[in-house]
Amino acid sequence: MNTQMLAIEQGRALLALARRVIGERLGVPPPSTTSSLPSATDPALQNRQGTFVTIKIRGQLRGCIGNLAGTTSIYEGIRQNALNAAFHDPRFPPLRPEEFAAIHIAISVLTPAQPLAHQGGADLLDKLRPGIDGVIIRKGAAGATFLPQVWEQLPRPTDFLAHLCRKAGLPPDAWQGADLAVATYQAQYFAEAE
Repeated sequence: MNTQMLAIEQGRALLALARRVIGERLGVPPPSTTSSLPSATDPALQNRQGTFVTIKIRGQLRGCIGNLAGTTSIYEGIRQNALNAAFHDPRFPPLRPEEFAAIHIAISVLTPAQPLAHQGGADLLDKLRPGIDGVIIRKGAAGATFLPQVWEQLPRPTDFLAHLCRKAGLPPDAWQGADLAVATYQAQYFAEAE
């Protein structure tokens, strides 16, 4: 699978795409100064990679939806996940037209996840790369992920893992056991200027 880095211009165009599809759904006309939209035929945007779209208002999470695996093209993944983050995140009510001007959009384009073998908590702490790795955990039917940028809010690995376990519905110390399946990935991150 080709996971080449996107250019800054491609990232800006994907942000413009996310904003445009959310605005269209809300019936809000795009601003006249909108950045150029990406071409759906851009070969780099046809790669199948996982994508996430995060929406915040005044620094507070307002929606975040994505796919860990590349089931669609980057272009289509951003388009779908922008709509899902705005209108279908079960943690929040659908975005309202009066909120649109206040939203701040960020997107993440993921590398394929790789299993991270570990022998328990101490070994896991040694192998994680704070600020670089997105982390997926699974135990039985429970599972969750944190994107690499979550390290900004939870820079201590023990806190990061405890919160991730809680997100998965597991006890906060479940990360200390060797029976927790862990995978890591990296993300190329683009965000609108605040």
